[in-house]
Amino acid sequence: MVHRNITIHGRVQGVFFRHHMRLLAEELGIKGFIHNQPEGSIYIEAEGRADIVDDFIEQCRRGSPKSEVEKVEVSEGPLEGFEYFEVR
Repeated sequence: MVHRNITIHGRVQGVFFRHHMRLLAEELGIKGFIHNQPEGSIYIEAEGRADIVDDFIEQCRRGSPKSEVEKVEVSEGPLEGFEYFEVR
């Protein structure tokens, strides 16, 4: 199990990015949360098997159909033991 902190920059707010990624996280069995940042980026904390979280991060780079992802920053973090994936 791994924990990744993910920040997505670009046109990612107001384009159903959070909803799109929540559905994907639930499908993949990833736990954690996603929320909008005040400056316009999106922040995610994701936990799961390393290969599945890596796939999720690749999908973050693609974004939702109406988004335009410019940059994705990823760092490791300590496991939090999230029980589900939520939009905050």
